[in-house]
Amino acid sequence: MYRLPSAVTARAATPGRWGWGCGRRGAHHRAGLPRLGAGWAGGLGLGLGLALGAKLAGGLRGAAPAPPPAAPDPEASPQAEQPPPPEQPLAPWSPQTPTSPTSRRYARAIDNSRDLLHRIKDEVGAPGIVVGVSVDGKEIWSEGLGYADVENRVLCKPETVMRIASISKSLTMVALAKLWEAGKLDLDIPVQYYVPEFPEKEYEGEKVSVTTRLLISHLSGIRHYEKDMKKVKEEKAYKALKMMKEMMETDQEKELKEKGGKSNEKSDFAKAKIEQDNEAKGRNSKPVKKKNDFEQGELYLKEKFENSIESLKLFKNDPLFFKPGSQFLYSTFGYTLLAAIVERASGYKYLDYMQKIFHDLDMLTTVQEENEPVIYNRAR
Repeated sequence: MYRLPSAVTARAATPGRWGWGCGRRGAHHRAGLPRLGAGWAGGLGLGLGLALGAKLAGGLRGAAPAPPPAAPDPEASPQAEQPPPPEQPLAPWSPQTPTSPTSRRYARAIDNSRDLLHRIKDEVGAPGIVVGVSVDGKEIWSEGLGYADVENRVLCKPETVMRIASISKSLTMVALAKLWEAGKLDLDIPVQYYVPEFPEKEYEGEKVSVTTRLLISHLSGIRHYEKDMKKVKEEKAYKALKMMKEMMETDQEKELKEKGGKSNEKSDFAKAKIEQDNEAKGRNSKPVKKKNDFEQGELYLKEKFENSIESLKLFKNDPLFFKPGSQFLYSTFGYTLLAAIVERASGYKYLDYMQKIFHDLDMLTTVQEENEPVIYNRAR
């Protein structure tokens, strides 16, 4: 898959926050070094965690130092040379155990969270997860679960570098906020002021404006990867109905509890019948992807773009899906345009400007996601 300049892979620790990353090919997020930091690569990514530092050395092998060999006895009869003992394999990575009073206080929450993350990992099919938690600026838990490299059976560790994908958007917002604070960015003027290469837009014959504020909020009308508006509407309608059904079921369960949890065989049978009917309707109404849906050429594009401005050609001439400000539609391409705005407002290439921000924040392990260079502790 091609990589746009609007994405990065990162590592950072945030007080009172949870973070995790999934091991995948091309991942680039490190969840732990002595410094709080972020790892970024060709697209932006983020995972949270801290390092165990020097404690790691003692945890890899459990054997004590061997005593010095005894002096040979000159009168002893010569013996056949004994083969050396087999080398002991490295011990598997052991998670950081909560030893400080603060960590011990969270021991039960850590155990419960570890079980939950294992289930999530298995449900979504991720080979590995890296998690790090800090409270009030102090690390209480960092651990790798599963594999960073399935083929070679390399376990995840807090230092494993993970790709953070669309968390890059959050980091892009940090760059935009800093430019706004510095007075270099107006959020409410048409984007053509900064990026004249992006054409003015119309919707249903009416001239409309796309602004930075609308792009940040996914309200611009610029498409995501799907080009067919009809399919997008079907998917949104399905998700809305599913959410409504879940809310109704929650309300029904709450009402039942308030009535003392009383039930009878007839109501249980009726409820089961309703659930069965709803499930059948859901199967019939859910948009089904066809073979051609996976054959969009841009998903396999290998062209490399030197900057964000060049990558605008992927979508800049496509029509808007709706009038800006009237609807929400998650859009990666909207953030590609924001990356171009960062370049023009800052005077730097997007990734160079992001690197300045990471340096100021001591996010020293954040690197650009690329396939060619060797990235230390990179997950596959």
